[in-house]
Amino acid sequence: MSERSERNIDTGAADRLSELRAQVAYHNRRYHELDEPEISDADFDLLARELRELEAEHPELAVDDSPAEAVGGAPSVLFAPVVHAVPMTSLDNAMSADELHAWGNRVRRSLGDSPARFVCELKIDGLAMSLRYERGRYVQAATRGDGRVGEDVTPNVATIGVIPKQLKGRKGLAVPDVVEVRGEIYMTIAGFDRLNAAADAADGRRFVNPRNSAAGSLRQKDPEVTAKRELAFWAYQLGEVVGGPAFTSHHETLQFLTDLGFPVNPEVKVLDSLEDVFQHCAHWQDHRHDLDYEIDGVVVKIDDLAQRLELGFTSRAPRWAIAYKFPPEERTTVLRDIQVSIGRTGRATPFAVLEPVFVGGSTVGMATLHNEDQVRVKDVRPGDTVVVRKAGDVIPEVVGPVLSLRPDGTSPWQFPTTCPCPLRSTLTRPEGEADTRCVDPACPFQRDQRVIYWGSRGAMDIEGLGERTVMQLTSLGLVEDPADIYVLTAEQLATLEGFASASAQKLVTAIADSKTRPLPRLLTALGVKHLGPAAAQLLASEFGTLDRVMAASSDELAAVDGIGPVIAASIASWFELPASRAFIEKLRAAGVDFGSESAAAAAAAARAAVPQVLAGKTVVVTGTLAGFSREEAELAITSRGGKSPGSVSAKTYAVVVGESPGASKLTKAEQLGIPILDETAFRHLLETGELA
Repeated sequence: MSERSERNIDTGAADRLSELRAQVAYHNRRYHELDEPEISDADFDLLARELRELEAEHPELAVDDSPAEAVGGAPSVLFAPVVHAVPMTSLDNAMSADELHAWGNRVRRSLGDSPARFVCELKIDGLAMSLRYERGRYVQAATRGDGRVGEDVTPNVATIGVIPKQLKGRKGLAVPDVVEVRGEIYMTIAGFDRLNAAADAADGRRFVNPRNSAAGSLRQKDPEVTAKRELAFWAYQLGEVVGGPAFTSHHETLQFLTDLGFPVNPEVKVLDSLEDVFQHCAHWQDHRHDLDYEIDGVVVKIDDLAQRLELGFTSRAPRWAIAYKFPPEERTTVLRDIQVSIGRTGRATPFAVLEPVFVGGSTVGMATLHNEDQVRVKDVRPGDTVVVRKAGDVIPEVVGPVLSLRPDGTSPWQFPTTCPCPLRSTLTRPEGEADTRCVDPACPFQRDQRVIYWGSRGAMDIEGLGERTVMQLTSLGLVEDPADIYVLTAEQLATLEGFASASAQKLVTAIADSKTRPLPRLLTALGVKHLGPAAAQLLASEFGTLDRVMAASSDELAAVDGIGPVIAASIASWFELPASRAFIEKLRAAGVDFGSESAAAAAAAARAAVPQVLAGKTVVVTGTLAGFSREEAELAITSRGGKSPGSVSAKTYAVVVGESPGASKLTKAEQLGIPILDETAFRHLLETGELA
C-alpha cells in the first residue's frame, strides 16, 4: 500500500473520530445534564462503542479527554457541587452472551486459580444517586455527575418516602458514624402512566419515559414538584463508610443495607457459574415486563470484595462488574408519513410509516399511533425524528418526537375526513368517542378485515386463511363476507397464487372443520362491537344457542352477570340489522353449528352443581401451573363465584403462584401480606373455599 493511501486512511479515521467525539459529547450532555435525549440509549451505546473501538485501532489519534471515557455529565450550575469521597464510576456493557463470556474469561485469567462467585442485580433504568448519613441522620443526596463531582439534590430526595431520614439498625445493628449509600432513583410504570394522564388532562407536554421523568423530577428547583412525582429507590452499593463493620462479600453489604432500613431489590441473585449468570440474564430478558419498573439489563458483579481489589478499575469502570444489556426496545428513526388503516368495525387507526429500524428484536417499518387524540397529544409530524418502542410481542408504537430535531416549516398532522378505500366514504367521529370510523358498511377495507378476523386464532381458527389469501379471494370476487368461505371449492383455491392442489384441499378441510367450533368462538367471530371472548363465553353459558342470543332483548342480555347495558345494546342493535340477519342465515345454510338447547341445559346444570365457595373472593393466578392452563385456573375460580383479575390489590384474597410467576405480582402480594398459595393449596381452596 502506498504512503499516500496510508495517509488517506489515517485522515479518514481522524475525521470519523472527530465526528464521533462531537456526537458522543453532545448526546452525553443531553442525557445526563439536560434530561432531554435526542436519541435512544441503544443509539448512544452504538456511537460510544464505535468511538472506543476506533480509538483502540488508532492509538496514535488518542486524546486525553475523550468522551468515550466520560462517566456521566458535568454537574448543573443550578445545584451546588458535591465532591464524591469515593468516585461513582460507570459500567462497561456486554451486548451478547459472547461478550459476557469474554468478560468472564478476563476475570478468570486475572484471578488465576481462585474461583469466582457472581451477584446479579437488575439494571434499573433510573438515575444513580448517592445518599450520605452521619450518625444515622440523612444529611446529603448527590447525583453521579461526572463521577467525581455531582449535584446536591438533598431537599428533593428527602421527599421520597422510601428513603429513611434516620437510620435505625435492626437486631441491635450499630449504625456507622458515616455511611454513604448508592442506588437508583426511578419512577414506577404506574406512576409514569399517572403522570402522563395528568399531563393529558391539562393539555400539557407528555413525558417520554420513566427514566427521564425521574431525572427531570429530581432536578426541580422546587422540592414540592419532586414530591408529587411518585419516585422510588433501590439501594445497591456502599460508598464511603466510617465506623462500620468489615465485610468480605458484596451480598453481605446488601444485607447490611437491608438491616439499616434501605429498600434492596428482591431479585438479587448469587450464582456460582457464568452459565448460570447468562441463564439468569435470559430469564429477565423474557420477563422484564412482569415488573412495575423498567429495566434494561442485568448488572453482574464479583461477590468477593478481596477479588474486587485484585481486579481493580479501568479509567471509567470497574473490571469486577459488567452490565449485560438487553436488546433495545426503543430506537430513534425518521417518520416518513402518517396514514390511516380501516378495521372490521370501520375504526380508522392512524399509523406511522417509518424509516426501517431494528428494535425489540425485529426490523420495524410501521408503528401504531392509536387514534386522533394520541396523534394530537404526541404532535408527531411527517419528517420528525421520533422515538419508536417495541416491547416483546407488543405492537410497535411511536412514543413521541425529538423536538430539537424537528425540520422547519412542519405543521400538525390533520386527521383525514374521507376513507382511503376506493369508495372514498366519509370518516366521522361520534360525539363522546375517541375513535374515528368509516360509516359505509360496503367499505372493502372493512370487508377484508372482517373475513381475516373470522379465520383468526381467537375466532374460528381456520389455519391457512391468512391476510394474503383473504385479499386474493376478495379481489377476485369469490368472497364478500365470511359466510362465502364455506362454499369455496378446492378447484377455486388452487387458482390462487401460492396454492397447489394439496394446499387447496387442506384449506377446504380447515374451513369445514371450523363449522363445529363452540358457540363462544362463533359469537366472537361475528365481530360485534364490544363483544369479545369473555362476553361471548358468558352469553353462550346463559343462552346456549345463537338463535336464543339473537332473540334476546337488550334488557335480557344486560341481565347476564358481566355483560351490562353498553355491551347488550351493541349486540341487540347488531342483530336487528337486516344485513346481519341475512349473514346469519347464510351461515345456517352452510351448516355452521349454532349450539344446542341440551348443551346449554347441561352447562347450566354443571354450573349449578359447583359449590360457590369463592363467592365474594378475589384470587389472582400468576405463573404456570402443572395441572391447569391459565384459562382453566381462572374458570375454576369464577365458576365457584370468585373473581380472577390480572392484578394484585389490597382486596385480593390470595395469590396462586406457579413456575416463572410475575415478579411484580409476587412482590406486591408480599408487601400487602396477601397469602401466597402453591398448586396444592390452590386445589384445597377450590374444594373448601378456605386457606390450607
